Amino acid sequence: MVRYQEVVRDEEGMRLDRWFRRHFPLMSQGLLEKLCRKGLVRVDGGRTKAASRLAVGQTIRIPPEVVSAERPKKSVDYRLADELKEKIIYQDRDLLVINKPSGLAVQGGTKTERHIDAALPALTFDAEEAPRLVHRLDRDTSGLLLLARTRAAAQSLTRQFARREMRKVYWALVQGNPRPSRGRVDVPLAKRVGRGGGERVHAARSFDEDALRARTDYAELARAGQKFSWVALLPHTGRTHQLRVHMMAIGHPIAGDPKYRRMDDTQEFGGIIEKKLHLHARSVSVMHPSRQQILHFEAPLTGHMAQSWSDLGFDQADGIDPFEEA
Repeated sequence: MVRYQEVVRDEEGMRLDRWFRRHFPLMSQGLLEKLCRKGLVRVDGGRTKAASRLAVGQTIRIPPEVVSAERPKKSVDYRLADELKEKIIYQDRDLLVINKPSGLAVQGGTKTERHIDAALPALTFDAEEAPRLVHRLDRDTSGLLLLARTRAAAQSLTRQFARREMRKVYWALVQGNPRPSRGRVDVPLAKRVGRGGGERVHAARSFDEDALRARTDYAELARAGQKFSWVALLPHTGRTHQLRVHMMAIGHPIAGDPKYRRMDDTQEFGGIIEKKLHLHARSVSVMHPSRQQILHFEAPLTGHMAQSWSDLGFDQADGIDPFEEA
């Protein structure tokens, strides 16, 4: 059966073959070009080529031969979407900013059925398509997650992340009191095979063949005796598990981290705080994709981290940005 589909706003200027790859990922380039030559794929009733550029409002004729290559429908997690709607910090036509809770994965994987990606189709609101993921947070890291609501916004945000043009500050609870209380960790990182066969990130030597440069600024904001410190972290690079490994490397691992901590930390918590990772994406400054102005977002602590701050006598209001000149 022949179908017709209209080109939407964020598909403006897209090549016809890219449009088909988005909507029908199993369709080959050769088949598309063959259908175009036969006149079976048309744009606004006229013949077209695979390389033709599309305009908003144009109607694409989709012949029956394409149906078998249609993208399989994703299972939408509407319940999670309702929960995430309560955690929206900012929303406009280009952006959606969420305060992600700890313990929630951003994308699915082995044994991961509940994740934000599955809820995106239910977070469309007044847009023509579901929002897009442009970066990730570890499952156990809470805080600011930016979503793009248009293709153009996704391109802009992805470019900013890739060029390290976004300024992100994290809060963490670490073991002990760092000395000096403020400094920079400039330790390269490399991935190694772990005991269970999976990959694990390690501090490396600069001459290691697979070592990648990694830099993090840290600053102590408050301390709870000699057992814990509240620190702010400013990453200058974006390596996997960078903050967790860097704090481990200077002898002050992040509290509750099940993967990166000293092997003798069996009495790490002493019943004071919950045994969960205490790492939070606190703030981000980003260039708005279409308004060309810097926006600054902050996410308050929630869940176990908010409880730990209360139990340790910390006040979130005291968490000024110590890196304003950085």
